[in-house]
Amino acid sequence: MPKPCNAPIGAGRPGPPIYTRRALRAARTKRSTGRGGLRALVRGGAAAAVVASVALPLLRKRLELPAAATIAATVAGPVGTAVLRPRTKARDAVLFGQQMWAFTMVHELPYDDPERLRERLRVNYPIKTDRLLGAGELPNSRLQRRFSRPGRPTRLDRFLTFVHWAWFLEPHASLLFILARDERRFARAARQMAAAYDLGCAGYFSVPTAPPWWASEEGYTGDEKVRRLMVEVGEEVWGDAWPHLYRSLGGNPWAAMPSLHFGASVLAAILLYESNRAAGLVGWAYALTLGFALVHLGEHYVADLLAGLALVATVRAGEPLAEPLALALSDGIQRLERIANG
Repeated sequence: MPKPCNAPIGAGRPGPPIYTRRALRAARTKRSTGRGGLRALVRGGAAAAVVASVALPLLRKRLELPAAATIAATVAGPVGTAVLRPRTKARDAVLFGQQMWAFTMVHELPYDDPERLRERLRVNYPIKTDRLLGAGELPNSRLQRRFSRPGRPTRLDRFLTFVHWAWFLEPHASLLFILARDERRFARAARQMAAAYDLGCAGYFSVPTAPPWWASEEGYTGDEKVRRLMVEVGEEVWGDAWPHLYRSLGGNPWAAMPSLHFGASVLAAILLYESNRAAGLVGWAYALTLGFALVHLGEHYVADLLAGLALVATVRAGEPLAEPLALALSDGIQRLERIANG
């Protein structure tokens, strides 16, 4: 999976401006002679990579593309953009958008063949773990019995559902805040967030795990019923439009371990706090509320949330180790960018 490329590694350190008028002038300057053929080749390859990163994932089923080809196409997209466009805030925001497009497409790949994925699906280990953590009872069913009621969503159910839905914007809004208010920290923050999504996606591939609502529907939780309260609220709020919205959000129902919902929100809170304490406190309030919501709504086990925390710790501890490779990749892409932009 791609990382935001062509970015300074030591975000926050003293140094020259990150976004300069020189880069923009270079893009506008008429391309000079000398290396015109090479320049055209590099720009053509980069443009093709950007197009392929969007088209091939969408056409993968029709073209019967292997998963490796789809992954390679999504990886190439941000690289192509970094080569074509000099560095600006807008371009860096686009790079992370391409990263998230890649994650969305790649995390759905295992579910392209549900029967094959079902053969590897893990269902019981998180149930056993959560019953141990919950003193013999699933925290999901305990919370739903205490704070919800069958058949009609409560105000708490609605509030927590909207908190859950807000997650689709919250980590990305946090990075945009950092980009706008503290641009020197953006490269490092975006790199860590991308790494968290990528490692989480690797977990979905290697250990496909069913969420509690699915396990309950299939009878794995026995008498402890776990409802998917988000669906009940969605039907009430969105009416006839809900089935279409639900299908658009359900690309891979067995992508539960680790909980990227919780992990990404915690990482966003940490990154925000490093940049702005007030924003960080808001981020932490959201992350903790979301953690409660995910268990109450039946979306995740407590074990999934703990795995999300472990994921964040791994990313934070491992980032310095990955810095030399990130620098080398950035240098290579910058050389191509100089060729492409004269």
